Amino acid sequence: MRDPTSLAFAPLADAYRKVGRTREAINLCREGLTRFQHYTTARLILAKAHLDDGNPEAALAELGVILMTSPRDVQAHRMAAEIHRKAGRWEEARQHLERVVKLDATDREARLLLEGLAADGRTEAGSPLSRVLADDTFVTASMGTLCLQQGLIDDATLIFLRLSRKHPGDMQARARLDEALRAKTQRRKGT
Repeated sequence: MRDPTSLAFAPLADAYRKVGRTREAINLCREGLTRFQHYTTARLILAKAHLDDGNPEAALAELGVILMTSPRDVQAHRMAAEIHRKAGRWEEARQHLERVVKLDATDREARLLLEGLAADGRTEAGSPLSRVLADDTFVTASMGTLCLQQGLIDDATLIFLRLSRKHPGDMQARARLDEALRAKTQRRKGT
């Protein structure tokens, strides 16, 4: 980068990030942001690079800076919700998802995630498993997996959500929750 007034550092950092050169992407963004503190795109790329580098808290710090100056930044809210959800911070995830849905009513995925979090692990009255899942006896990874296999995506989502809340450190339950949420989103999109 020869021109210190150029904003080209951001796309270059993103290209580095996409090919796995996260440290270089982070350094390039940090350097560029010393000159252009309010360059939101660069800060978002830095947050993504931190996330790719396995540092979600640093990513959240960058997203916080973005949201302080641009509280209507949908991408930043969406990414913050995802980080909080994966960390088991359900209330924070819900707040960011509510903001996403308010700012972008066409965001189906955010709406579906919000519905899942708002259900708080309770099954719908019309669910064939509502009585079975009324208590925690059958809220198990095996039952969630069986529901996924049988196409009972909503029930699987709620089972894995309840398991994730009950056992915040259970990475398998969180991974299966992600899988169920993806399946739920794809089903609603019709793909």
